[in-house]
Amino acid sequence: MSDSGTRTNRRTNLASVGAVTSALAASSCCLPLFPFVAAAGLAAGSPLLATLRPYLLGASVLLVGYGFYQAGRAKQCNCRPSLVSTILLWSSAAIVAVMILFPQAVAALLAG
Repeated sequence: MSDSGTRTNRRTNLASVGAVTSALAASSCCLPLFPFVAAAGLAAGSPLLATLRPYLLGASVLLVGYGFYQAGRAKQCNCRPSLVSTILLWSSAAIVAVMILFPQAVAALLAG
């Protein structure tokens, strides 16, 4: 694989991970992810994250879009994206879509 193909795969992976991270941060106002470890931190940060939720979801969508752009750009350069990059990109797109479309259902599922 060429050097530009490796850089494109890294960028696609970083965009996918960034999208998932910002989607989880956007939903953490109502999702205590690690309740025993970070309950106090999430309780204190919950109002701030609830305020930032639209911006974090917007960042998630932009990062997923950037990941798809990078994957498409790699195909134009005759560089085939790796299987890991493709799986990570589609998984992050699905997670972001579920977080945007069904936030209360995800919160109820994770809350038990």
